[in-house]
Amino acid sequence: MTQHAIVLLSAGVPGSSAGGVSTTGWWVGYTLGFLVLLVVLMLVIPILLLARTIGKEATMINDSLTQAVHNTAPLAALSTTIEHATIIIAGLKRGRERLGG
Repeated sequence: MTQHAIVLLSAGVPGSSAGGVSTTGWWVGYTLGFLVLLVVLMLVIPILLLARTIGKEATMINDSLTQAVHNTAPLAALSTTIEHATIIIAGLKRGRERLGG
């Protein structure tokens, strides 16, 4: 085999040198990049799944709070009811006093 044929055959082999340039650094870089990508994905995917779950729960909580606001709206008129009850009680006391009781 000639020198050119050996260079061409060894160009695709990791760690071999093509024309005097080693490709080991490229393979190490690709491997480290792939590992970093895997670690990032392993950390980000659970966070995204948790965020989706929180989003679903937040919608249900908001619906419950809206229903609670609707159900407790009549309590705003409670002070008016107390005022009217106080007036009625005062009138009943006056009536009892006039009747001698």
